[in-house]
Amino acid sequence: MNRITEITRRDILDLFQNGIERISWFEEKLFYPYFGRLEELEFLERIYDLTSLPTTDPRFQDAKEDIWQHTINNDDYPFCWVFEDERFQLKEGSDEVYLRFICEIFHPVVRDEKGYWKDFFDEVNKLLQNDGYELYPIRRISNREEYGWRIFESDENKLFIPFSQRNKQAIKDRKIVFSIKRHARKQIYHFLKKNDNVYQITDETGWNYNTRVSDEVFNEIKQFYEPKCYNENQEYIKTDSLENFVCYGSPYCVLDVIEMFAKYNKDTDFEIKLNQILKLINISLKLTDGKMESKFISQIKYDIHIPVHEVGLKELLQEAANYYEEGNLKIAVEKLWDALERLKTYYSPTLDKKILLKE
Repeated sequence: MNRITEITRRDILDLFQNGIERISWFEEKLFYPYFGRLEELEFLERIYDLTSLPTTDPRFQDAKEDIWQHTINNDDYPFCWVFEDERFQLKEGSDEVYLRFICEIFHPVVRDEKGYWKDFFDEVNKLLQNDGYELYPIRRISNREEYGWRIFESDENKLFIPFSQRNKQAIKDRKIVFSIKRHARKQIYHFLKKNDNVYQITDETGWNYNTRVSDEVFNEIKQFYEPKCYNENQEYIKTDSLENFVCYGSPYCVLDVIEMFAKYNKDTDFEIKLNQILKLINISLKLTDGKMESKFISQIKYDIHIPVHEVGLKELLQEAANYYEEGNLKIAVEKLWDALERLKTYYSPTLDKKILLKE
């Protein structure tokens, strides 16, 4: 795929070359080297086999010797030269190659925690979103987030449908059946309570006021149904209590609350910690991109950052997962089949498919 335009690639290069302007009382620019706390050569070796790439200097046998000469011994390459060096396919190469390089810039081993890496991460992500991609946390290493990439879907003007409503028919037909034990509900409630933050919002008249995440969550849920819980007499009654709704309500509605809280905690490690809790309490679901889903689909979404450089493969897998989640199994299978065909081409380019079909 080649969604990332020359404009975006140039803008990202400009960020690292010229820095980010910070609006303050003083004229200030933030600078951050793309190779973080590593040496430039050390960083490139994490992504490329430099000994197999050609040299541009006839005095040397390969790219590794060439780069060592010009970045360490003589240090005469211009800053950020790699972005325009054709050997590294960052200027006109595939999106997969480019995005893998960008993700590596912000890897916990690479990035300088004392530097302005987060400012650059946010700016790069905004630029990538213009072309339909975004960076997102895929796991934690030593309590630091590692990032992958995925297709960006804007939430603007898009109504979020919670778990119990997306899967209403499957729950009714008992194709989805599960329960959550009381001690597990308590753990979930205490976790949500820790993330029940106060924040300021502006209404349609321009009036600013403070509210809690739980208040907004209940308001959103009421668009779909009246929140209820069981009382001491086992009567199913209305409630505005987060604790009662989570601890004594429908298990499917508990997942609704989790998803709604995730919406208001996008810029935190909410998803990672919530999944750790689900694993501890043996619930075979996972929060992925703000939605509760089976581990099968979650695994597809989390594993597609693996660097198989077959163009369009990752997009096909992500589309298959999205169609599966929406219940459109026919198209989901078609997308998976297309992905399989590309994998066969990648791993066995000489495979005769006609012979395979005869067998």
